Amino acid sequence: MDQVRSRIEAACARSARSPDSVRVIAVSKGRSPQAIRSVYRAGVRDFGENRLEEALPKIEALDDLIDVRWHMIGHVQSRKAQDVIGPFSLIHSVDRVKLARRLDRFAGEAQMRLAALLECNVSGEASKEGWDLAQPEGWPESTRELVQVAALPGLEVLGLMTMAPVSEESEAVRPIFRRLAELARQMQAAGPGRWTELSMGMTDDFEVAIEEGATMVRIGRAIFGEGG
Repeated sequence: MDQVRSRIEAACARSARSPDSVRVIAVSKGRSPQAIRSVYRAGVRDFGENRLEEALPKIEALDDLIDVRWHMIGHVQSRKAQDVIGPFSLIHSVDRVKLARRLDRFAGEAQMRLAALLECNVSGEASKEGWDLAQPEGWPESTRELVQVAALPGLEVLGLMTMAPVSEESEAVRPIFRRLAELARQMQAAGPGRWTELSMGMTDDFEVAIEEGATMVRIGRAIFGEGG
């Protein structure tokens, strides 16, 4: 974890940012409660899970840990939307209007506002989830749905999330991160929602993501090591 912090500090220095402006989400999918406890002892308080079926038992097993914040970073099926209300501090992967409306409904029934990020596909990869916003010339029309989602009373939209293509060269994905940051700037002028949080960057490219404005980086292998 010390090495990850050093790399974050260096990336922030290169982009004239404070390291405090970047939150590390330790991606704990496939990791045991014991491994999570070890990372917690190293000072990490934010953990990201991809699948409800795996996450909920771990959250229960680790309910003695103080100040832990759980993040849902994986795809959420609409039929399971109700299950993310409560256990998670932030949903990174609100990727369609249908899901947003269901989360809004269940959050309202729970008399709460659900903190959320809207997932955007700014790379154009067919395998990626989220709103298709790969072509900036189409943003004015496409972002109307994002504005509508941000206006839902049960959601507190904080910003955007994206998944970059897998690449052996981190510089190759810099345009993807830059595109999401530019989209966030446009959204700030478009309507409701804060749009200040950018969840982007993983183990292989988080330094480039930070240089392009990431406020949250989702790191698994560099924290937990290889394997399960």
